[in-house]
Amino acid sequence: MTLTKAEIVKNLHTHTGFSKERCTGLVERVFELMKEELENGNDVLISGFGKWLVNQKNPRKGRNPQTGEELMLDSRKVVTYKCSRKLKEIVNSGL
Repeated sequence: MTLTKAEIVKNLHTHTGFSKERCTGLVERVFELMKEELENGNDVLISGFGKWLVNQKNPRKGRNPQTGEELMLDSRKVVTYKCSRKLKEIVNSGL
């Protein structure tokens, strides 16, 4: 099962007693803050969970798969996620 924002809001509402509107606002604000930081090129670290990093990819040669024509792909930024050691241990403890 996939955890969605709606389920996070519902769980927060159940455990805090805050209104659903307030919980929705809190969850939305956290994600907006994370997006803003990543957009500005900053990493986002949540201790015990993981780190989102912004990496720069260099231009590279590519090929159009339909025509086989070679082309240059522009440089770009990508977001990667690195799981914390603690979370990795929790995930792997059930094996």
